[in-house]
Amino acid sequence: MNKLHKIAAGITALVVMAACHKHKTPEFDVEKPESVALQEEIDAYPALKTYINRAAHPDFIWGTALGLQEYLDKGVKYRLANKNFDEIALGYEMKHGAVVQADGSLSLDRVTSLLETAGQAGMTVYGHTLVWHANQNATYLKGLIAPMVVTAPAYANDLNTAGLLDHSFSGWNRSSPGAGISVADGEGMGTGNKAIKLVSAAGSSSAGALQLISPAIPVDNSHKYEVIIYIKSDIPGEGRIAFEGLNNNTPEIDWTKSGTPSETFTTGISWKEIRFQVNDFSGDNFSLHFDLGYKPGVTYYIDVNNLYVYDTQGTPAINNLVANGDFESGDSWGGWGNNSIRGVTADGMGVGNKGKALYVTNPSKTANFWDVQTSYPFEAPLSNGETYNLSFWVKGTAEGIIRPEVQSANYSSNGFGQVPVTTEWKLVDISTTVTTADRIRLIFSYGEFAGTVYIDDVVLKTATASGGSTTVVEKTAPEKTAIITEALDRWMAGMLGVSKDHVKAWDVVNEPMDDGNPYELKTGAGRPDMAADEFYWQDYMEGREYGVTAFKMARQYGNAGDIHFINDYNLEYNLDKCRGLIAYVNYIESKGAKVDGIGTQMHISITSDKENIAEMFRLLAATGKLIKISELDIGVGVKTTEATAEHYQAQAEMYKYVIDKYFELVPAGQRYGITLWSPLDSPASSSWRAGEPIGIWTEEYVRKLAYAWVARSLEANTK
Repeated sequence: MNKLHKIAAGITALVVMAACHKHKTPEFDVEKPESVALQEEIDAYPALKTYINRAAHPDFIWGTALGLQEYLDKGVKYRLANKNFDEIALGYEMKHGAVVQADGSLSLDRVTSLLETAGQAGMTVYGHTLVWHANQNATYLKGLIAPMVVTAPAYANDLNTAGLLDHSFSGWNRSSPGAGISVADGEGMGTGNKAIKLVSAAGSSSAGALQLISPAIPVDNSHKYEVIIYIKSDIPGEGRIAFEGLNNNTPEIDWTKSGTPSETFTTGISWKEIRFQVNDFSGDNFSLHFDLGYKPGVTYYIDVNNLYVYDTQGTPAINNLVANGDFESGDSWGGWGNNSIRGVTADGMGVGNKGKALYVTNPSKTANFWDVQTSYPFEAPLSNGETYNLSFWVKGTAEGIIRPEVQSANYSSNGFGQVPVTTEWKLVDISTTVTTADRIRLIFSYGEFAGTVYIDDVVLKTATASGGSTTVVEKTAPEKTAIITEALDRWMAGMLGVSKDHVKAWDVVNEPMDDGNPYELKTGAGRPDMAADEFYWQDYMEGREYGVTAFKMARQYGNAGDIHFINDYNLEYNLDKCRGLIAYVNYIESKGAKVDGIGTQMHISITSDKENIAEMFRLLAATGKLIKISELDIGVGVKTTEATAEHYQAQAEMYKYVIDKYFELVPAGQRYGITLWSPLDSPASSSWRAGEPIGIWTEEYVRKLAYAWVARSLEANTK
């Protein structure tokens, strides 16, 4: 048995004895146990980073990973990291999901504190990670590309659109038609709806060069009127709404409720809502001037069905029998059954990531669908014989069934039928006819659903009511690409803007390659089992182009000399995945972006194929790129409670093998460095390799045999 193997056996014996015996101070002198002496020998090793010959290897970086708060607390992990390593990477807190909030804003204060604290300690920080499919604020991102939901006002439309609906333009003035003004069937919002199509001429440069004037709109000049327009364009455009019949016919307006009035609004490929109020009337009517001549060669579309002007102080055309059906007041409904809980969500969790919603969490399915319910009481009973329409948006954390009904005090009811719930928001529009005069409440039953149901924008009205129609507008693939690219740009600009003074190296793209098809990118398409924080940027950014865009943005917003990596796992397990990643790097660079390095994670075990590991290093080294072992940890195949001296011996040998081969097969000029992802053994409560002895320290910060072998490998390879 060699000396280091004796240490492993001694450590194992110590762990077992500590677990079985309470300490008792001896009353006589004893010889120091060999296991204690051997552990003292390991403990006498200097800090790991002191084994690196900086004169011979000035650019080699020895790193570790830990949590942001662990470092800010300046406790044991802070001291361990500072003493033994050159660089830290955060496991989670610099990722999209940790930073991007429900409204899309970036919360970077804690990141800034971490960077400042590390800087004061002389510790560099590695950026992990800018673009990944996991640990994303997927709810926010999916909300950006969710269907646009447009509900017409519950008031009569005072704007006469008959001349648009029949294509005659009766009452409308097209005296400045630019390159053409017409009504286009099927170009409006939703399916098969009409739009006004307005095309600016090639030399157009002034507001009135393309102008459409509405019919006169009669008004009560003591009231406020709201104007609603939905507009888009094939390329970026600009416009305004001017007036005839106001005291100031060209006012600055807050067109999109941004809080800032302006002379004009902009347009793009997605439908944009223009909504504002006017009351500056000079007489008893006014007209709208759609002025869109600012830019040449732009084709604009204005939706006809939702082009609206109404008196905000008029009489509603419909009466929603569910007050606060949008839950914006924060008031929940009552309910009961099966230890379920209910309430109103935080802002930003409603349909389309806007506003609030009702939530009901049922811990398990029940014997009867009515065992879990919510109840909303009406101000007055419903009318016997009347048909009522119920509409609402719904989604769940799982698939299942809910059942709405209108009910009497004796529990008899008229049901709306079963409503399937999916994990995406869905608009439900159903009806039932009341058969008695004592229906006094709206009931939803959840006994057939296990999980959380979210409900928003509940409207219950008589079937004879007009107004309040809902249009659902799906976003096109080009729209989604533009929206998600813009979201990536905001994220990259914000994160890199805050970190660039401290962080000089980044994982720009993380884990792009598919495991089953290693020459192809991962995708979320067709995957019903995606985690709540999964979002595949590549599915919306033209596939392979997402990596090109990401590396270009990183270069744009970071420092010119930053080192940019692409990073992936199992490259030593599946050599085709390694080759696929290299091929993707070549593609990215063929499109004009620069990839400085390739990271290989290496979450491996003592039984990993050593020849595969060596061949991986050869393949990576042949690229000429910087190569980083980015997340090294080595499991032994059993839990800490079952590990033996042989396991620890094999682990130490594998750590040494990996480091030795890295130095042997990767040329010096291509070695960025090595990061230990889990320097300590993983506790049983961890979400990462739970309960495995994967580190070079125990959970209690006791150095293991692997520490000594790592130290010797660093010393031998950097001398």
